[in-house]
Amino acid sequence: MLYAGLDLSRKRLDVEVRDGDGAVVAVTAVSPDADGLRTLVERLEPFGRVRAAIESMNGARFVHDELELLGWQVEIADAQKTKGLAPLACKTDKIDAGVLAELCRLALVPAIWLPDPAVRGERERARFRLHLVRHRVALKNRIHATLIAFGKPCPVSDLFGVGGRRLLAQLALPEPWSHTVEASLRLVDQLDQQISECERDLRRRGADHPYVGLLTTMPGVGWVLGYTIAAEIGTITRFSSPTKLCGYTGLCPRVYQSGSVDRRGPLAKNGPRYLRWALIEAAQHAARSVYYQPLYERTKTRLGRNRGSKIARVTVARKLAEASWHMLTRNQPFAPAGATSVLTA
Repeated sequence: MLYAGLDLSRKRLDVEVRDGDGAVVAVTAVSPDADGLRTLVERLEPFGRVRAAIESMNGARFVHDELELLGWQVEIADAQKTKGLAPLACKTDKIDAGVLAELCRLALVPAIWLPDPAVRGERERARFRLHLVRHRVALKNRIHATLIAFGKPCPVSDLFGVGGRRLLAQLALPEPWSHTVEASLRLVDQLDQQISECERDLRRRGADHPYVGLLTTMPGVGWVLGYTIAAEIGTITRFSSPTKLCGYTGLCPRVYQSGSVDRRGPLAKNGPRYLRWALIEAAQHAARSVYYQPLYERTKTRLGRNRGSKIARVTVARKLAEASWHMLTRNQPFAPAGATSVLTA
């Protein structure tokens, strides 16, 4: 058995291969494409089976999938945890590959969970819709900023509705600002069309998803947020408890504890940021429901006016994550009084 460490960059893949005793067998570099990976596998094929590790980054999943198809056993390592296991005084791509090879040999790779292609597709659909929405918001904010810069009031509630478009058409803005406003409006219309198509696709796919229907029974969760949360969670069985799911969301504060000292820092923010966004977005609406409003108001009052509302929303978001675990694990809709016991035969 050989152990390979792979360090990926944009144009090359640095590789270090070691045997079971830790001796270096090969140090090389190949192009990070299908042909380069096939050449690497053929070069090491006479030595027998290979187990490899690569840090989590953009492109790592492609390398993982290609090498798995060619017969290697590949793990994707958490980059932050790898840095904690092997702090380096000097960092180069070759050294990183050697560190990964040694961690692989010692079976110490902090491997991450890799979603299957179906879950990856669900995540890409939900994330692309959010990407388009953010671009649309940026364009709308730019138009509002242009009106403020030239002292133009906005007497309508929706500047991009029928009345607002009529108002924008009557404004006499100098060049080039009038041109940028017109171009921004055209882009907003195009994004509206693209977002509507994405939402129709998500609604159609979410109708058959086993998690979306259950998640939409929670306060503050519509079908868009439900699809996003379901896609980012992936498989609920990989979380053994609601605490594990809350930790995965990154909505828990960092803990600094030693002896009698116990301090809580900012949010950990590990895990997918899209899941945190969806839970916080849902919490803003759930905080007004009869189920979570008392908790929200107590937390907000206890922590004060300045920071109380933000922390209260995060607290509600964690409660929604816990409720999601119970609902998806038991295959039950939201229960205001708490999850019921699983019926036994």
